[in-house]
Amino acid sequence: MSANSRAVSIVRADTAPLLRRAPARRSSPRPFLKWVGGKSQLLGQLAAWVPEDYNRYLEPFLGGGAMFFSHLPEQAVLADANDELIDCYTAVRDHLDEVMDELERHRYEKDYYYDVRGWERTDLPLIERAARTIFLNKTGFNGLYRVNSKGLFNVPFGRYSNPTICDRDNLPGCSEALQGVELRHTDFEAMIDDADEGDFVYLDPPYVPLNATANFTAYTAGGFGPEEQRRLAQALVRAHRRGARFLLSNADTPVTRELYADLLDEPGIDLDIVLARRNVNSNAKRRGRVTEVVLFNG
Repeated sequence: MSANSRAVSIVRADTAPLLRRAPARRSSPRPFLKWVGGKSQLLGQLAAWVPEDYNRYLEPFLGGGAMFFSHLPEQAVLADANDELIDCYTAVRDHLDEVMDELERHRYEKDYYYDVRGWERTDLPLIERAARTIFLNKTGFNGLYRVNSKGLFNVPFGRYSNPTICDRDNLPGCSEALQGVELRHTDFEAMIDDADEGDFVYLDPPYVPLNATANFTAYTAGGFGPEEQRRLAQALVRAHRRGARFLLSNADTPVTRELYADLLDEPGIDLDIVLARRNVNSNAKRRGRVTEVVLFNG
């Protein structure tokens, strides 16, 4: 069956409480990094497609980790192609006190921000690298993570009233949640190919752009284009045939459905639509409610 012939339904925010959710955990921490396209606002809707039981939880596009921190799976493998991100999670997991002490030394000042942005990250020890990442994330424009063709972070200074650089209320819970979690700096395809029968893979890749001004996929120097989207679809077909479960979201565009044709033509894989709010666009008129596609297997 082709993508265009599938019947889809829209899951609206006001109906989200009717969906099956994962068990609530009072102690669930919040993501300690802001991340464009993060799924905190959609967790209630996406819970409808999270299996109640699975072996391992695998997340190849970690980002802010909203789904992981919400569900706190017993066995988790978290990965990203962004080595700076994985370094940051590793330091928070293994060296929490030192990271928080280092964060306390940073200050919210424009000139200082650009000085820190200009530091050569690879020359810094792990703890200082992680603190720099968190500092730039909390004080840079709109929480963006963007690099240029040389892989250098180039987000401008953000304007905030009093940003929390060191969140001592939340970071300990994040560190506790990461204990026993395997962190990998690796390509998404290697992660998906590691998924076995009974595993659950959650995927929040860089989205297919809605338009020319909404392209925020430069999280690594190589970017994430159509070829990577097709490679992602093909890897998920293989995982599906091995018996792994998955949940994938992306922008709702004709291009998305074309790129994911291999997935949409595979028996046992379905598509649905959710409503999300997007606040990042150079044109303010293009911000607001948008639809996103959700692909999953049962």
